[in-house]
Amino acid sequence: MVHARHLKCRVRKDLRVRLSPRAPIMRKFLENNLLSAVVFITGASVLVIEVVAVRILSPYYGNTIFTVSGVISTILIALSLGYYIGGKIADRYPLLQWFFGIITLSGLGLLFFHFLGLLILPIFSASLPISVGPLVSAIFLFLLPALLLGTLSPFAIKLQSIQSPQKGVGSIAGNIFFWSTAGSIGGSLLTGFLLIPNFGINQIIIFTGAVLFFLGLVPFVVLGDGKKYLNRPFLFLCFVVFLAASGASRAVTGELSKKVVYERDGVYEKNVIYDGEYAGRPVRFFQQDRSHSGAMFLDSEDPVDLVYNYTKYHSLYEIFTPNAKNALVIGGGAYSIPKALLKELPNAVIDVAEIEPSLFNLSKKYFRVVESQRLHNFTEDGRRFLYDYDGKYDLIFGDAYYSFFSVPIHLTTLEFFNIVKNKLSDGGVFIANIIGDLSPAQPSFVMSEMKTFKKAFPNSYFFAVETLEQMGPQNIIFVGHNSGKFLNFNDPSITSHPNSIISLLHTKTINTDKFDLSPYPLLTDNFSPVEYMTARALQRMSF
Repeated sequence: MVHARHLKCRVRKDLRVRLSPRAPIMRKFLENNLLSAVVFITGASVLVIEVVAVRILSPYYGNTIFTVSGVISTILIALSLGYYIGGKIADRYPLLQWFFGIITLSGLGLLFFHFLGLLILPIFSASLPISVGPLVSAIFLFLLPALLLGTLSPFAIKLQSIQSPQKGVGSIAGNIFFWSTAGSIGGSLLTGFLLIPNFGINQIIIFTGAVLFFLGLVPFVVLGDGKKYLNRPFLFLCFVVFLAASGASRAVTGELSKKVVYERDGVYEKNVIYDGEYAGRPVRFFQQDRSHSGAMFLDSEDPVDLVYNYTKYHSLYEIFTPNAKNALVIGGGAYSIPKALLKELPNAVIDVAEIEPSLFNLSKKYFRVVESQRLHNFTEDGRRFLYDYDGKYDLIFGDAYYSFFSVPIHLTTLEFFNIVKNKLSDGGVFIANIIGDLSPAQPSFVMSEMKTFKKAFPNSYFFAVETLEQMGPQNIIFVGHNSGKFLNFNDPSITSHPNSIISLLHTKTINTDKFDLSPYPLLTDNFSPVEYMTARALQRMSF
């Protein structure tokens, strides 16, 4: 074991003796600020990794509570282990070379596992359920880089206590953790407000890995150990990892997305527009993370020639409120519903509440949405928009429930449905597309949602877009009529309607009296475990 007095001399020599004759200003800076500056940068890097990790996993598992919890748990596990291991290493090898070597390894590890993730995430997501897959994937991809970064704070405390023995350990520890936490705050804000809105996930990870890599190398050069550590095999290894991480992401993305016409991370989800076929016709698709959010036939310019069957149920307003003067669409997607309503209701004003800022411009560029004085786009959450809206709507269409992997929880609760009803005019109608299954097995998102919806809308109707017998996932249309007039879908005026969606409603109507909804919980702002319910439903379907 090296004697404590010898360790102090050794660390002081690293910072003073080598730099004293040639760089007194640098020496003073390193003595006073180096470790604080380094833990600030590495603390920021941890939070960049944590925030971006959610975006990396979301296209494979959805932007769910399981994804967020899996990433946060992994980072906390990594930091806990890192603090413990870092303290042990620092006591045994309190050297700057070890400290900065760990930083270099963390940068290389981040790049290497990012490259590996491009290859294994499609495999993991195909074999693991959404309740478990995010945690397993997060541990596999982010545990080691975050663990290495976690070792740095106790290491820095040890080095600083040797360098400045006149300071108390408590003061040194407080200073190190202050700058590390301040860096984490900066990294979180930087990622959310600057990096993700302006750069792709691949670029952010590669940039973070490069910052860590060079941060670890610079002190070697400054301290004069460059020839010892920066040998050719080491540099070659670094070059290979950088090349693999940056080049492979482009290669893999290009191979999997040969028909992609647009691909970029939005503020909330990854947006991909690609061309393909549907029902034997050329189609342009819009996808957000794992959710298919819209589509348009490329061989037709008719906005009412809708691709997905569930979107055609917007026409139910024709039997509930045929003379609608204004309408709100919650969730723009590819703006299929707003386009159809503009054509079908030539005198109506159509508002769209879409929280993703880029979608309206994307729809104009790629989905033939035209400028119109009757079409108003609001970049705002749909619930917040309705809450603040002073007027009433004749028609509200909820198109924000894209799939099992993207269910906005705050749009599923009793409080939200009550807000919707309060914003409907007399005789107005709320139409919502929900993804789910009609299996009565508990827990059931659809059964709980039906119970919740019926409490807000006593005059409510539910339709299976596919068939009443299908127990697997399908689109289910919820309709709430702000009126005391109940409709009979076997009435000749409906069964003879020229629109087949309307004339066949009697074959699609879900009779909720056949279900005992009492065991299923109401979904409220206080209790709405939607991700748990959908995960269990997906598990049932996999067997």
